[in-house]
Amino acid sequence: QLQLVESGGGLAQPGGSLGLACSSSTVSFQDYSIGWFRQAPGKEREAVICMRPGRDMVTYADSVKGRFTVSRDSAKNTVYLQMDSLKPEDTATYYCAIRLLSNPCTVDAMDYWGKGTLVAVSS
Repeated sequence: QLQLVESGGGLAQPGGSLGLACSSSTVSFQDYSIGWFRQAPGKEREAVICMRPGRDMVTYADSVKGRFTVSRDSAKNTVYLQMDSLKPEDTATYYCAIRLLSNPCTVDAMDYWGKGTLVAVSS
């Protein structure tokens, strides 16, 4: 059974940093688009970052540009999300998800999802 596991998250102060990781022992990420999504309480799930293989393309939501950075360690089959200059509005449950081949990351089209990890930004 394909599994994605998110780790990291927790509580940070405004202006602080947190890092998330997404890994899998059952699927290789090299053939998938990998997305980071988030869902705040009472709001719809939204795409934050999408990394598409083969195109060397990474897209960021406007709300996180310049603050969030995605990276990949292929040897560890892990994707990282570094979140800097955090704001209270970044508070949400963060999910990683994958979609086969180099397709765009959209909430309704991802093939597999992790269970999510909570990020809370508060003073």
